[in-house]
Amino acid sequence: MTLTPAEADKILAANFAPWVLALGLTAVDLDGGRAMLRLPWSDRLAREGGALSGQALMAAADTATVIAVSAARGSFVPMTTVQQSTSFQRAVVGEDVLVEAVLTKLGRRMAFAEIAMTTADSGELAARASTVYALLG
Repeated sequence: MTLTPAEADKILAANFAPWVLALGLTAVDLDGGRAMLRLPWSDRLAREGGALSGQALMAAADTATVIAVSAARGSFVPMTTVQQSTSFQRAVVGEDVLVEAVLTKLGRRMAFAEIAMTTADSGELAARASTVYALLG
């Protein structure tokens, strides 16, 4: 049983800190252990020079993992980040970012994911991340 984007958006609204919600993330597509979120461009999230901040991309990758786990399990369960590694490939200026998290392993207590962050208009890879989560519930 996978979630709909509307159900994923409700999970976002109910379970994330206000500063994460301020990123404006929305669910675009979900399928089993995969979630795609959209991070909308905002000057508020840009750093000096006008590029999207790495912190915003890292938070989006982390959040997308939670939604991918929830999609695979059919609902939200408490979980926490154990590890995240991010590599930045190119600056993002003036474009939304599509954040696709794909679970590579989902166990009873741990989840592993690979995340690709691409620019929505040009489709260029902006960053990659890998995450490990502990499932608490």
